[in-house]
Amino acid sequence: MGADEESRSWRIDRRVPLALVFAVMMQTGVGLVWAGSAAQRLDMLETGADESRELIERTTRLEERTRSIDATVTRIEAKLDRN
Repeated sequence: MGADEESRSWRIDRRVPLALVFAVMMQTGVGLVWAGSAAQRLDMLETGADESRELIERTTRLEERTRSIDATVTRIEAKLDRN
């Protein structure tokens, strides 16, 4: 290892407090935990959205059936009123 290679290698200066190194490591760990929990919350929201989509489709089908039944009842009432 020459002098040029030594100057390019990564080192921690002795003047850097150990508390600072520890704080940076803790912040990194907390950030990773936070990112993991955010991903989990996102997965839960996506699952909820899928369930909501199914309910929306079912509700739409029921509304369409109700309109059809309402139209049929209206026609039947009109025929009964004519007779």
